Amino acid sequence: MTQKKKVAVIMGSDSDMPVVSKAIEKLKYFGVPVEAHVMSAHRTPERAISFASNAYYNGFGVIIAAAGKAAHLAGVLAAHTILPVIGIPIKSSTMGGLDSLLSTVQMPAGIPVATVAIDGAENAAILAVQMLALIDTELSDKLFKMKQDMETAVIEKDKKLSQY
Repeated sequence: MTQKKKVAVIMGSDSDMPVVSKAIEKLKYFGVPVEAHVMSAHRTPERAISFASNAYYNGFGVIIAAAGKAAHLAGVLAAHTILPVIGIPIKSSTMGGLDSLLSTVQMPAGIPVATVAIDGAENAAILAVQMLALIDTELSDKLFKMKQDMETAVIEKDKKLSQY
């Protein structure tokens, strides 16, 4: 049996944990093995590069990178791996996170970073699960169920609202 691919959740600072924890919780909900680490594109660049360079060989399937302000972490990781990298721009005190969004999303050709909304950790996790589900039918079944549950919840809310 093939071992399940892991998802790495890398944050630029431990202060990002309140946002990033939502991604970790969602990955665990889907039963996806997850490892979380703090690495900085600026303060520990060699460590970040080493992690990204070896992630494929260490059983990872996707890397999620969260960073604020000069949010170069996702790009640095993407430059050193063949794995898909999903960036979570973290809202900062500067520009409400717009600086983080632009730093994460504006990548040169050949170094793609899929980028979710500012503080969009839950969607980053779901996107990672969708990527892994391309070759994992257990995950795809769970995603179908999640979509059905969301639809059912909206229909139930509509029924309650129409009673007024």
